[in-house]
Amino acid sequence: MTTYRGRMVSGGHLQIPLDVHEELGLADGDDVCLEVVGGELRVRTSTSALARVRAMVRTRVPADVSLSDALIADRRDDAARG
Repeated sequence: MTTYRGRMVSGGHLQIPLDVHEELGLADGDDVCLEVVGGELRVRTSTSALARVRAMVRTRVPADVSLSDALIADRRDDAARG
C-alpha cells in the first residue's frame, strides 16, 4: 500500500496527486465514488464500484440466471394479466 499526500483547496475541492490519477486511470471530469469508512475517505473509480456491486449480486444470483430476462418475463406476465 502506498500513501499519497493530497490537499484540500478552496471550495472543498480535494487535490489528488497525478500518480494517483494515473494508477486509478482517472481523467479530468471522471466520476468517482466516495465512501467514508471508520473516519477514512475511500475513493473508487465508477468502473471499480460497478464491478464490486456486480460481484455482490452474483453471490446472490446463480450464474445461469439472467436478471434482465427474469425482469422482462415478469413484466410480460404483468401485462398479460392486465
